[in-house]
Amino acid sequence: MIKKRSVLVAGHPTSVTLEEPFWEVLKELAAARGVPVGTLIEEVDAARTGNLSSALRVYVLESVRRDRA
Repeated sequence: MIKKRSVLVAGHPTSVTLEEPFWEVLKELAAARGVPVGTLIEEVDAARTGNLSSALRVYVLESVRRDRA
């Protein structure tokens, strides 16, 4: 299920649309680093070149791949 969520990025409200499994892994990754999800989203936002929701999906995918290697 896809859900739109409101988040603050660099102090500005925005929304991201992610499927629930991506959101769950994003929360797990933030918890593993000891940072709020918003902080992790801000880091992804600072490094992205395209859509934020897509950048978050790629971040999650790359993190899972890295953990499996």
